[in-house]
Amino acid sequence: MGVWIFLNRLYNTHMENQVATPLAGGDKKPLRIGKIVVDRNLCIGAASCVAVAPGVFELDSENKAVVYNAEGADAETILLAAKSCPTMAIIVFDPEGKQIYP
Repeated sequence: MGVWIFLNRLYNTHMENQVATPLAGGDKKPLRIGKIVVDRNLCIGAASCVAVAPGVFELDSENKAVVYNAEGADAETILLAAKSCPTMAIIVFDPEGKQIYP
Protein backbone atom coordinates (compact mmCIF):
# COMPACT_ATOMS: atom_id res chain seq x y z
CA MET A 1 0.00 0.00 0.00
CA GLY A 2 2.96 2.33 0.60
CA VAL A 3 3.71 2.51 -3.14
CA TRP A 4 0.22 3.78 -3.90
CA ILE A 5 0.49 6.47 -1.23
CA PHE A 6 3.84 7.53 -2.71
CA LEU A 7 2.43 7.62 -6.24
CA ASN A 8 -0.63 9.57 -5.12
CA ARG A 9 1.54 12.17 -3.38
CA LEU A 10 3.82 12.36 -6.41
CA TYR A 11 0.83 12.85 -8.71
CA ASN A 12 -0.62 15.58 -6.49
CA THR A 13 2.73 17.38 -6.35
CA HIS A 14 3.04 17.10 -10.12
CA MET A 15 -0.43 18.52 -10.70
CA GLU A 16 0.43 21.50 -8.48
CA ASN A 17 3.67 22.12 -10.39
CA GLN A 18 2.71 21.59 -14.03
CA VAL A 19 5.69 21.74 -16.35
CA ALA A 20 5.21 24.34 -19.05
CA THR A 21 7.31 26.96 -20.76
CA PRO A 22 5.91 30.47 -20.48
CA LEU A 23 5.50 32.41 -23.72
CA ALA A 24 4.92 36.08 -24.37
CA GLY A 25 1.55 37.16 -23.08
CA GLY A 26 1.51 34.59 -20.28
CA ASP A 27 0.45 31.68 -22.50
CA LYS A 28 1.95 28.28 -21.73
CA LYS A 29 3.53 26.02 -24.29
CA PRO A 30 2.16 22.48 -23.94
CA LEU A 31 4.59 19.80 -22.82
CA ARG A 32 5.72 17.59 -25.71
CA ILE A 33 7.85 14.47 -25.46
CA GLY A 34 10.21 13.56 -28.28
CA LYS A 35 12.17 10.66 -26.82
CA ILE A 36 12.14 8.47 -23.71
CA VAL A 37 15.28 6.60 -22.65
CA VAL A 38 15.63 4.06 -19.83
CA ASP A 39 19.16 3.76 -18.44
CA ARG A 40 19.35 0.02 -17.84
CA ASN A 41 22.35 0.44 -15.55
CA LEU A 42 20.27 2.59 -13.18
CA CYS A 43 16.96 0.72 -13.42
CA ILE A 44 16.27 -1.52 -10.40
CA GLY A 45 12.92 -2.83 -11.60
CA ALA A 46 10.83 -0.95 -9.02
CA ALA A 47 8.11 -0.71 -11.70
CA SER A 48 6.72 2.63 -10.52
CA CYS A 49 6.85 3.76 -14.16
CA VAL A 50 4.72 0.76 -15.13
CA ALA A 51 2.22 1.60 -12.39
CA VAL A 52 1.95 5.23 -13.54
CA ALA A 53 2.07 4.67 -17.32
CA PRO A 54 1.31 1.02 -18.14
CA GLY A 55 0.61 1.94 -21.74
CA VAL A 56 4.22 3.12 -22.16
CA PHE A 57 6.45 1.02 -19.89
CA GLU A 58 6.78 -2.64 -19.08
CA LEU A 59 9.38 -4.83 -17.39
CA ASP A 60 11.42 -7.13 -19.59
CA SER A 61 12.76 -10.61 -18.79
CA GLU A 62 15.61 -9.05 -16.77
CA ASN A 63 13.09 -7.09 -14.68
CA LYS A 64 14.24 -3.82 -16.22
CA ALA A 65 11.88 -1.15 -17.50
CA VAL A 66 11.57 -0.72 -21.25
CA VAL A 67 9.54 1.63 -23.41
CA TYR A 68 7.24 -0.46 -25.56
CA ASN A 69 4.90 2.32 -26.73
CA ALA A 70 6.20 5.89 -26.50
CA GLU A 71 2.74 7.19 -27.44
CA GLY A 72 0.85 5.08 -24.92
CA ALA A 73 0.07 8.01 -22.60
CA ASP A 74 -0.06 11.79 -22.64
CA ALA A 75 3.11 13.80 -22.05
CA GLU A 76 2.23 14.74 -18.47
CA THR A 77 1.70 11.10 -17.51
CA ILE A 78 5.00 10.08 -19.10
CA LEU A 79 6.82 12.82 -17.21
CA LEU A 80 5.11 11.74 -13.99
CA ALA A 81 6.21 8.15 -14.61
CA ALA A 82 9.80 9.32 -15.11
CA LYS A 83 9.62 11.34 -11.87
CA SER A 84 8.31 8.29 -10.03
CA CYS A 85 11.50 6.33 -10.75
CA PRO A 86 13.49 6.04 -7.49
CA THR A 87 16.83 5.94 -9.35
CA MET A 88 16.03 8.55 -12.04
CA ALA A 89 16.66 5.93 -14.71
CA ILE A 90 14.13 7.44 -17.12
CA ILE A 91 15.40 10.34 -19.22
CA VAL A 92 12.86 12.42 -21.11
CA PHE A 93 13.65 14.66 -24.09
CA ASP A 94 11.53 17.16 -25.99
CA PRO A 95 11.11 16.88 -29.80
CA GLU A 96 14.13 19.17 -30.33
CA GLY A 97 16.39 16.86 -28.27
CA LYS A 98 16.54 19.03 -25.16
CA GLN A 99 16.51 17.02 -21.95
CA ILE A 100 13.36 17.71 -19.94
CA TYR A 101 13.95 15.31 -17.04
CA PRO A 102 15.95 14.69 -14.91
